[in-house]
Amino acid sequence: MNFEMITPRTTGELLQALANNQGSRVRIGAGYTDLILELKGLKCEETPLVINLADLTDPKFTHIEKTDAGIRLGALVTAGKVIIDASIQTELPVLCKAASELGSRQLRHRATLGGNLCTASPAGDIAAALVALEARCEILSADGTLRTLALTDFLVGVRKTALRQDEVLQSVFIPTRKSINKHLLSDFLKVGTRRSMEIAVVSLAYQFELDAEEIIRHAGIAIGSVAPTVKFVSAAGEFLVGKKFSSIGAVAADKFAAMVCAEATPISDIRASAWYRREVLYNISRGIFDK
Repeated sequence: MNFEMITPRTTGELLQALANNQGSRVRIGAGYTDLILELKGLKCEETPLVINLADLTDPKFTHIEKTDAGIRLGALVTAGKVIIDASIQTELPVLCKAASELGSRQLRHRATLGGNLCTASPAGDIAAALVALEARCEILSADGTLRTLALTDFLVGVRKTALRQDEVLQSVFIPTRKSINKHLLSDFLKVGTRRSMEIAVVSLAYQFELDAEEIIRHAGIAIGSVAPTVKFVSAAGEFLVGKKFSSIGAVAADKFAAMVCAEATPISDIRASAWYRREVLYNISRGIFDK
C-alpha cells in the first residue's frame, strides 16, 4: 500500500493543498477507519495523494458549537466526542445513539463525522441520524468560499457525494426549532447479521418533537441500507404531525410503516435479501408505536 501524504495544520495550508492538487488520485483522510480499506484496494501502480486532516487545528473543523439557531459539528469531531457532548445528549439524542452504535469503542475514538458522511455508505449510522435531523453540510472550497447543501443533496449515490475536487467538508449544521415545553422522542434502530460491530442490514433513525399534550409537532425520519443513499422519509413524517403519540393505534401505525417502506428500494446482497430488508423495515417502523 503506497501513498504520498500532505499534512496541513491550518486552514490556509489545507486550501493551498486543495488548490495545488486536483484529480481523482487525491484522497482526504482524518480518522482513516474507512480510507485505509480503500487504499488497500488500489492497484500497485496507483499511488494516491492523501491530504491528512488529523493535525488541523481550526475549531470550525474540530469543535462542537451550540448557537441560538442550532448545533454545528466540525467534520473532524469523532463519534466518541458526539456521545459525551451534553448538548447532543439533550437536544439530538438520535445522533448520540447512532454514534454509540458505530463499531467498537476504539473505532469511535478515531472515526470522524466527516469521514462517515464522505464515505457515503447507504448503511452509515451517523449519516442516518443526521438525515433524520435535516442537517446541512457546510462545504469549503480552495478559494475560501463556503457553500451549504442539505445532507440529502450531499449524498448522491453509493460512495458518491456532491463534493467537487477543490472542496472539503468543513462542518455540519443541525437547526433547532424553538418550542415551549417541547419533548423529544428519539431513537436509532439498527438490525445486522450479528449482535455487535456490524454494518446495518436495515436502519431507522427518528426524532419526534411533541408538545405538552403529546401532540407530534415535527417528525424527522431517515432509513438506511434500503436504498442507494440514506433517505429522508418526508411523507411518513407529515402523516404523524398533529397526532397524539399515545393515541396512535394499530391502523395508523400500520399505515405509517407502509409509508416508510414505500420510500425503500432495497437490493439483495450477501448480507440480506431485498424481501428481508423490507420486512425488517416494516416491523421496526411499526414497532415505534408498540405500547
